[in-house]
This record gives sequence, structure tokens and C-alpha cells, in this order.
Amino acid sequence: MFFGMRKTISLDLRERILVSYDNDEGTRPEIARRYRVSLGLVKKLLQQRRRTGEIAPRHRYSGRKPLILPAHQRQMRVLLGKKPDLTLVELREAMALDCTLPAIHYALEKMGLTFKKRRSGLANKTVPTSPASAASGGGGSKASTRRNSSSSTSRGPKRT
Repeated sequence: MFFGMRKTISLDLRERILVSYDNDEGTRPEIARRYRVSLGLVKKLLQQRRRTGEIAPRHRYSGRKPLILPAHQRQMRVLLGKKPDLTLVELREAMALDCTLPAIHYALEKMGLTFKKRRSGLANKTVPTSPASAASGGGGSKASTRRNSSSSTSRGPKRT
């Protein structure tokens, strides 16, 4: 069974479904089978007509509503202009937003703004993994690997 994106049914088909229902030509499941649509669509179509009086598609009203509005975006620009080293957590707290940190991240990314990823602290110390007196790698013969490739990614010679 296909569960991907579905096309919106035509206004003509919507009208025929409702006319059949209004003329008592069957139950909701029977009408859904007759017109090869889901029972849920028939129910939603009846509900939409009852609530709004319209049967046209309502795509502009569907989906999740954004939590970060244009007013929030303007406020983010101002806050980051004053203090560019705010972390996402600090930015969310300063704006009293009720959303996830990734939501703020994506909003900033969409706006082309950067942000600090974590609080300031001591720098990580990098420690050498081998003694300084050890020779660097690559002591094999020059013919062992092709130039600009590694032995783990090269195919090796062609066989005939």
C-alpha cells in the first residue's frame, strides 16, 4: 500500500461525495468505497462543510504552526547584535521561547546568523598521543601507495 504524498481530490469529486451522502445513497464507508477514497476523507469533508460551509481544499491551514515568528526573528537579530556570543540556551531564555534548541538553530541558520555553540570555559588541552622523539609515519617504500591516495581507499593494480 502507498503511504506517500497524495494529491488533493478535485472539487468535482468532493461535491459528488457530499451529494451521495446527502441523498442517503449509502453509509460513510460505502460512499468511501464507491469513490475510492478513505473513510477519513469522507468524515473530514463532512466535518469541514459543517464547520466552515466550504468544501475546497484547505492546504494553507494545514501543518504545524511555526513557533518562531517574524517578530521573534527581529528580536533575535537585536539580541545577537548586542551580544553575539549568546548560546542557544541563553537566547531561548532571553526571548522566553517555548521551543527546542534545534528549532532556534534552524531559524538562525535560515536567517544567515551565527551563534555560540557552548559556554566559555577552559580550552581543551590536546596531548600528543605518541612521544615527540618518535619518527613520523610513512616509512614504507614510495611504491607502496599511489600519490594522493591512501592504501585503504586505493583499488590496487588492475588484473588482466
